[in-house]
Amino acid sequence: MSYQDKTLICRDCGQEFTFTAGEQEFYAQKGFTNEPSRCPSCRAARKSQQSGGGYASGGSYSSVGGYERPQRQMYPAVCSQCGKETMVPFQPRGDKPVYCSDCFAERRSGYGSYSRGRY
Repeated sequence: MSYQDKTLICRDCGQEFTFTAGEQEFYAQKGFTNEPSRCPSCRAARKSQQSGGGYASGGSYSSVGGYERPQRQMYPAVCSQCGKETMVPFQPRGDKPVYCSDCFAERRSGYGSYSRGRY
């Protein structure tokens, strides 16, 4: 099928925008039957307003390169090696040592592939 550029009117801002032949072919390949009703800038603005976007993970889609992770919950802890207060991405249970990022990196590099100290 041969496609030709179409001029459409944005339902949000009322401005004309072009629905290109390439976009029409892409829509057809994906099985989309409706033409876009918003111009690219209104589409982008609408996407950025919708936080979470209905995804179960709570992430939202980024036009830059995929899905963004939701903010991780951090917990306060005291480093078992140097005693410095730190924040960790898990709730410390008290039965295992917790390290700040500096001490963790030091321990990890010191053991090589034996990162848990098992020889």
